[in-house]
Formats: sequence, structure tokens, C-alpha cells
Amino acid sequence: MTGGIGQAHLSIMNALFPFHATTRDVTVHVAVSFLPEQSEPDRGRWFWAYHIRIENHGDLPVQLLSRHWIITDGRGVQHRVDGDGVVGEQPVVQPGKSYDYVSGCPLNTPTGSMQGNYQMIGVGGETFEVAIPHFALIAPAVAE
Repeated sequence: MTGGIGQAHLSIMNALFPFHATTRDVTVHVAVSFLPEQSEPDRGRWFWAYHIRIENHGDLPVQLLSRHWIITDGRGVQHRVDGDGVVGEQPVVQPGKSYDYVSGCPLNTPTGSMQGNYQMIGVGGETFEVAIPHFALIAPAVAE
């Protein structure tokens, strides 16, 4: 019976967060939404919000130290973003727990993509990278 509940949870997570990647018992889920109210296509500006959930399926806590993003616009131009933590935090994710945050991405094209990794540290002080899955940024077509 537990397998059925676990499978149902997985199906719901995949529906809510269609992009996911797992590295060393840490799963990163991503959901993305185009924000028309923040976008100005006439001025060459499109904006998306993305919701990240980081789940720790391991037996020990992990801490997110930094992030590395590769953001590619619709012309193939890449922009790299590196920084400490996420949204001003360096969260510790306990075993069996998750951490969620929402952020945004502006582009000067109506399409693009994002991918990257988080630098994490384990209890023993070892650092490792956790993959952030590739996900598309696509503005819906606007009928005139």
C-alpha cells in the first residue's frame, strides 16, 4: 500500500513541477510560469517566475551554499549568474524535508531556457554540485 501512496505523491509532484533532476539524494523540482503582467513585449521584455523545490531524500542534512545559472535567450545568447545562496538564504535541508523558493527571470526575447547547479555542503564538510534541470521559458502567442 505504501508504494501506491509514494507513486501517487510522485505523480502529483511531476504534474506540479514538470522539470526535475536528482543528484546524491537531493532532488530539484522546477515549475515555471510566464507573467504577462510583468512583461512588456512592445519594449522587448518578457518575464517568468520559477518555483524551485529542493528535497533531501538522504539520511543527513545538506546546506545550499551557492547557485550557478546559465540563462539562454531565444537568440542563443547565454548569461551566467553566480551568487551565494538563493533569495538571500543559504538554507539547510534536513533529511526527508524540502525547501521552496520563488524567483524570476526577465529576457529580451519571448523564448529562452535556464539550467544550472547548486553548490551544497554535507555534514562532513564535503561540497558537491546538485543539478538544476534544464527548463524552457516560452511566452504564449498573443493574438492581435
